[in-house]
Amino acid sequence: MNTPFSPGPDYTGWLPGLDAICYGGDYNPEQWPEEVWEQDVALMKEAGVNLVSIGIFSWALLEPRDGEFDFAWLDRLIELLHSHGIRVDLGTPTASPPAWFFRQYPESRVVTKNGTVLGFGSRGMAAPSSSDYRRHAVRIATQLAERYGTHPALALWHVHNEYGAPVGEDFSAHAQRAWRTWLRDRYVTLDALNAAWGTRFWGQVYGDWQEVGVPAATPSIANPAQRLDFARFTDAMLRECFVAERDAIRAHSTVPITTNFMAVACPATDLFAWGREVDIVSNDHYLWAADPRNYVTLALAADLTRSVAGGKPWMLLEHSTSGVNWQPRNVAKRAGEEQRNAFSHLGRGADAIMFFQWRASRSGAEKFHSAMIPHAGTNSRIWREVVSLGSVLGQLGELRGSRTQADVAILWDQESLWAQGLEWRPSEDLQAGERIQTFYDRLWRDGVTVDLAHPSSDLSAYRLVVAPASYLLTQASAANLTRYVEGGGTLLVSCFSGVVDEFDRVHEGGFMAPLRDALGVQVEELLPLREGESLSVVGLSPSSDDEAAGAVTGTVWAEALMLGGAEVVGTYASGPAAGDAAITRHTHGAGTGWYLSTVLDADALAPLMQRVYADAGVVPSDLPEDVEVLHRVGEGTEWTVAINHTDADAAVPVGTGAMDALSGAAVDGAVKVPAGEVRVLRRAR
Repeated sequence: MNTPFSPGPDYTGWLPGLDAICYGGDYNPEQWPEEVWEQDVALMKEAGVNLVSIGIFSWALLEPRDGEFDFAWLDRLIELLHSHGIRVDLGTPTASPPAWFFRQYPESRVVTKNGTVLGFGSRGMAAPSSSDYRRHAVRIATQLAERYGTHPALALWHVHNEYGAPVGEDFSAHAQRAWRTWLRDRYVTLDALNAAWGTRFWGQVYGDWQEVGVPAATPSIANPAQRLDFARFTDAMLRECFVAERDAIRAHSTVPITTNFMAVACPATDLFAWGREVDIVSNDHYLWAADPRNYVTLALAADLTRSVAGGKPWMLLEHSTSGVNWQPRNVAKRAGEEQRNAFSHLGRGADAIMFFQWRASRSGAEKFHSAMIPHAGTNSRIWREVVSLGSVLGQLGELRGSRTQADVAILWDQESLWAQGLEWRPSEDLQAGERIQTFYDRLWRDGVTVDLAHPSSDLSAYRLVVAPASYLLTQASAANLTRYVEGGGTLLVSCFSGVVDEFDRVHEGGFMAPLRDALGVQVEELLPLREGESLSVVGLSPSSDDEAAGAVTGTVWAEALMLGGAEVVGTYASGPAAGDAAITRHTHGAGTGWYLSTVLDADALAPLMQRVYADAGVVPSDLPEDVEVLHRVGEGTEWTVAINHTDADAAVPVGTGAMDALSGAAVDGAVKVPAGEVRVLRRAR
């Protein structure tokens, strides 16, 4: 667990020395002559920048040879920033060890599943279980902490960079040794390991610990329980690296410590476990340019980050001013999109809006990545938007520390995502991530604020809990969900859930057996569809005399259900289960359990969600399409952030007593949000 955080004397409840929304980005001045540095800090002041992240990829400059350190340039940089009142987020450079390290310790390179040794010249290329890598990482972190741990410019420590990206799993000799140690700690005996992995199937029984290898390439698929454990092991090795650096820093500094997650986008890390280890949760988010409604997946990542933070304010440590450089088509952001993205994060609890990076690089792999100062310089649309955003955020310091509240939770369990993503599932078309995003999209369209919650967490505060993809569900988590329903909650479970336990074993009693009491139904048989096939479900519109008028289309999947007290709400009109139950509702204790046994898209989910909302007491909004309204609540003030993602002006209801947070003008009834723009309102609670 994290060492208890002990703030310094100037800590204000957020970052020391900062009493405003954090605004800035990654600053890599080592790529530029020092005469440019003075220009940079002057422009930072013009843009309203108050925090920059430095040193993240500087190991080769800080330690040019093994054990030989050079901090002179970093001393000058930090003093320059400090003299201009710009606070420092100081990175440990351990995501990119120097060339000399790999020359001296070539066995510390990452090895792929197929045995390929990954070479130098990129980032993230050190084996996390390598004792040599860990020793050198802790040493450079200690050197930095001893030198700068009490510097008045320091506001935050930034350990490593995007753990698990771009390479998560490592199959090196270091990993092999650490893997066996991890397994012995977890299972103690080989008998327990053999039982957990079901090794009697295909004759895989182990008689000696030295026989247990990493799940590298095999003639057919590897043991799925072994693969699931290896995902857990990989996460544990990465987290051990973070903890080692964090503890080395904490010995010399009381400044808060973070590392930048990649919520949704980096599957190698179990974020809820990581969230317990950092002082402040932070995230990097980049739009997927191919998706024309990528602001919805942005919202999902932001809500997940806030949830990992336990509802406390969090930091957006990186996003882009315009296009990125690593997607098939790096579409530039349209005018105003940068501001909309920033305020979507802000409305979901972020108290820091940061970018990668300050000045666009002329060389290297990311020279086509947008920046706060683009290649076009300050006579550019991007720079004008950067300055405008900084000015607006600078006027919203009072919003800092307020919280975003949600009545609805979507279940998120990284172990279940790992398990469902393994090979030889009944249909490759049924993807856990797609199901989560689709249910989230439906809730987003309905204006419903959402938390992401682990199925074992306390769910009692939520009116509605949605389980779009809970393939792996432990008995304890199933019991937790059952208690939630018994206590008056409304639970909606989607198909292919409650199938296996934590060892990827089908539950005793069959598919979805541990949720039998909560849902009043069980799955007799899985009935995946052929590619391109669809089916029809009827009965969701009980007010209609024509049953077919309420039909919705399902794809990918169906199930044969066995009723155990549940009522049938929707019936298969076609497909492999035609005439049988497709959607059920069950009263259990004081609450209600719903089950959906096919795949519906966001539009087809609408009539189902209306009925589920009615059970849960959730009132969807009637906002115009693609207009989102977010709320943050402080001790005496409620803030409303209205974002218009459309090309037409929109009127957003705001009630009475509201005030435009920037102009101070009173707003009653509704506020006009022009096309592509944002409005921030405040009212006394």
